[in-house]
Amino acid sequence: MSVAIELSAMQNETLRPELTPVGLADFTPNITQSTLKHSDGTLVDKYGRRITYVRLSITDRCDFRCTYCMAEEMTFLPRSEVMSLEECLRVAEVFVGLGVNKLRVTGGEPLVRKDATWLIERLGALPGLDALVLTTNGSQLDRFAAPLKAAGVKRINISLDSLNPERFRKITRIGDLSKVLHGIEAVRKVGFQRTKLNTVMMRGINDDEFVDLVHFAIAHELDISFIEEMPLGEIQGRANTYISSEETRQILSRHFELIPSAENSGGPARYWRTPGSESRIGFISPHSHNFCDTCNRVRITAKGELYPCLGQNDASNLLPSLRASDDNTGVRQAIIDSMGIKPFGHDFTQQMNAPQVVRFMSMTGG
Repeated sequence: MSVAIELSAMQNETLRPELTPVGLADFTPNITQSTLKHSDGTLVDKYGRRITYVRLSITDRCDFRCTYCMAEEMTFLPRSEVMSLEECLRVAEVFVGLGVNKLRVTGGEPLVRKDATWLIERLGALPGLDALVLTTNGSQLDRFAAPLKAAGVKRINISLDSLNPERFRKITRIGDLSKVLHGIEAVRKVGFQRTKLNTVMMRGINDDEFVDLVHFAIAHELDISFIEEMPLGEIQGRANTYISSEETRQILSRHFELIPSAENSGGPARYWRTPGSESRIGFISPHSHNFCDTCNRVRITAKGELYPCLGQNDASNLLPSLRASDDNTGVRQAIIDSMGIKPFGHDFTQQMNAPQVVRFMSMTGG
């Protein structure tokens, strides 16, 4: 027996015209009778956008306390409220059956979850899944790089906001840069390709290192993406530290020849190339050049909440359906129903000083 889907308030269902995100004002949904049907292999929202990419958080816990991601003193979820690894697998199976072909395992820090490799091995064996990828802070990669490669992980993204050990520790509060650097080397040794660094851009904190970080990426044959800071969680001072992708690109263009690239990794990054290097330099711009009109993804929290949009509060709770029956019929229907609350877009720019989304990034999944 399926459990009725639990939908939170839908106050964000229709954005006020003055808050319509830049780039979406002229967006015309591609809606036909066929796009409104959810046949096997198809998951389409009410604006005609096909969902092919899921970000699955398997824990809210982390061995870092990054200032832009969580509070210094965090209260983590009790074990009973977190999806079991078996439940995570069931959710993934249903999504793949509905046409999702890319799955990113996130956290928190996913590799601190006990027996995470058990789950990752099974995710890697799902028929129809083209890309199993992982986002990590890199602290555990020295131990897990080889098992992840064997499990079928295609690519790894590693958070790296500074190459200065003291600054790195200040940003992460408790992190050890040397562990991350050893992890990056371990990933290279076992043969991962297109490993990417993720750098959150923060004015007055790490903006003087952007050039050094690109040099580091090129020297180690890594891609790098610079990410605009997002207003998630009650963290003060974001309006002062925000720096746009365009400003960073201008800084880098004084040191590198940047050539626009049409390459697409299946996510929101826009890429540039620099001659003589295989490294790609990407920018993820939820403020200045939002990507809502082509959004192809949803997020699942460690609690089993399905967030159709990172920048809104509307969510569907999959956990009751998961625990009501071993049959996935209810879960499948809950996922399909959630397409009705995927909004037109987010409005991050309006929220820098007073975020409407009070959950921390670590709770939603990086």
